[in-house]
Amino acid sequence: MLYAILCEDVENSLSLRAGARPAHLERIQELVDAGRLLVAGPHPALDTEDPGEAGFTGSLIIAEFDSLEAATAWADSDPYVDAGVFSKVTVKPYKKVLP
Repeated sequence: MLYAILCEDVENSLSLRAGARPAHLERIQELVDAGRLLVAGPHPALDTEDPGEAGFTGSLIIAEFDSLEAATAWADSDPYVDAGVFSKVTVKPYKKVLP
């Protein structure tokens, strides 16, 4: 089943993100390689694809996991969590309807 992992950043998270980004992207790539990733990306703090120093306010990952518990465990072990990037992480079942 698909699960949405909704993450909210702490204030001024850009430097924290930068330090943990390679390890974070490595884990995301594992989902891609396994054919389990639907979409992933950050929420820019400004209405632009490159918010510069304003950084990001959070992230969204939608991927396939065996259960809510498995998705939550995966989310909880993300390098961004360990680095203190996220103030809150919510994992919810997701049903793709379109396209």
